[in-house]
Amino acid sequence: MGEDWKNKRVLVVGMARSGVAAAGLLCAQGALPVLSDSRPDKAGLDTLIAMGCQARLGEMPETLVDGCDAVVVSPAVPMDAPVVRRAQALHVPVLGELELAARFVRGTQVAVTGTNGKTTTVSLTGEMLRNAGRRAFVAGNIGLALSGVALETREEDVCVIEVSSFQLETVDRFHPHVAALLNLTPDHLNRHGTMEAYGALKSRITERQEARDFFVYNADDPFCAQVASQTRAQAVPFSRLTPQETGAWVENEQILVEGRALCGVDALSLPGPHNLENALAASAMASCLGVPAPVIRHTLRTFAGVEHRMESVRVLDGVRYINDSKGTNPDASIRAVEGMTVPTVLIAGGDEKGTSFDGFARAIRANPNIRSVVLMGKTAGKIGEALERAGYSAYQTAGYDLEKAVRLARQAAERGGAVLLSPACASFDMFSDYEERGKQFKRIVNALA
Repeated sequence: MGEDWKNKRVLVVGMARSGVAAAGLLCAQGALPVLSDSRPDKAGLDTLIAMGCQARLGEMPETLVDGCDAVVVSPAVPMDAPVVRRAQALHVPVLGELELAARFVRGTQVAVTGTNGKTTTVSLTGEMLRNAGRRAFVAGNIGLALSGVALETREEDVCVIEVSSFQLETVDRFHPHVAALLNLTPDHLNRHGTMEAYGALKSRITERQEARDFFVYNADDPFCAQVASQTRAQAVPFSRLTPQETGAWVENEQILVEGRALCGVDALSLPGPHNLENALAASAMASCLGVPAPVIRHTLRTFAGVEHRMESVRVLDGVRYINDSKGTNPDASIRAVEGMTVPTVLIAGGDEKGTSFDGFARAIRANPNIRSVVLMGKTAGKIGEALERAGYSAYQTAGYDLEKAVRLARQAAERGGAVLLSPACASFDMFSDYEERGKQFKRIVNALA
């Protein structure tokens, strides 16, 4: 189909942020999008409908494929969904929102994937670019759909894109100039089935790269190192543990980029080993993009972090409340748990993703600062069983009630300590996404008297 979308009938499946943005982009290109969603609510679609978008809500999308020139699916739609199978049977092209949007981005594309650390790394890289005087867009899985900014970009701009395994299922021509693979730990196995399948999707971020491109990878992660050995791009390592010949690494408690010492590890504005890895990845990517070393150094020292990732919400009665709703898998929350150095009540639990909680439970048991745990949501029982196996019994449950969970945590908290929301789970059993969960947590905490 090329990029001539004029008068093309395109079925857009999913009315979430990415679907709405994709429909808007298609309307701007003269296409005739049909927006489909299982929900019947048309709220917020007036502008799109006025632009020529049809809304066929509450219908089965596979019945709408016939007569379409293409199908654009949201990340939530798996490749074995009936609508995808129907499109494939009719030889109708199926694109993800990322693939669609990337075709309209002018300027340089930078993409970051991995199980954990994506949001912080993407945000930090974008900040480095802006501090260097570059116009940078931060988009993708971070909350702002790439389709929403693609048409605003200019040749001299940079788009820093957070990319999930769901989005990588539907890439075809997606070609970032700089791509980063941060790590790989179990996640989304309820969708992908095996770690092999999950890893294969993550590796697709470098699939279209060429010798002129850069592939930034975690040299401490065996999977990332394996992908780096196979890429056609220039492989640029980062390492928290081992000095490297190029890229970014730690040596004698100093952060080095291309052999130049930037600052001490203790100068980072974001604490914890996981954030050190994120800082190294961002520094390596920024260096590939020509950001001067003094700018990288300044940003590392001043970057304040991102919403929903170890975000300090409030101190009440001597207790700090921390929003880590972005902890949507056990490994992410393990990192949060391991970093707690004061008496902490942990709030965890949510929707099932097919992963084991045994490692999470062992991390809780291993840190004496985790004084108690409040469990909620669909996985409360499963996490409780893992805690019992780990020999940890200081937990209670709050059902499907975040407000109750906060209340129970407040009762158990110690002055000088913390209440940490780090669910280790997705949010879809109780909330639309992790952002809504985090915002609700902040609302509840800020309302405490």
